[in-house]
Amino acid sequence: QVQLVESGGGWVQPGGSLRLSCTVSGFTLDSYGIGWFRQAPGKEREAVSCISDANGMSYYRVKDRFSISRDNAKNTVYLQMNTLKAEDTAVYYCAAAPNYCSGYGFQYEYWGQGAQVTVSS
Repeated sequence: QVQLVESGGGWVQPGGSLRLSCTVSGFTLDSYGIGWFRQAPGKEREAVSCISDANGMSYYRVKDRFSISRDNAKNTVYLQMNTLKAEDTAVYYCAAAPNYCSGYGFQYEYWGQGAQVTVSS
């Protein structure tokens, strides 16, 4: 059974940091690109970043503050988020696509349930 489970979300003050984790099971992580998306209340889902099976990294937003990495041995992809702003508040999702990265959600095969990130004072 394929599963993607996000963790590490929560509440943080502006300027703070969080690290999201996406732990996968049921498939071989090193054959998939893993993307991070987010959806804020009342807004459309948007791509944040992606790391391909060959460790190519793509940033669709917030490149200067976020960084993506993967640990295939732990079946986990991370999204390190620094200098968080109120506009980063959203539910963050990870998703898996076979062998590639994309900024389009419809190209991803599997999705996690999401993790809430709230940035406020």
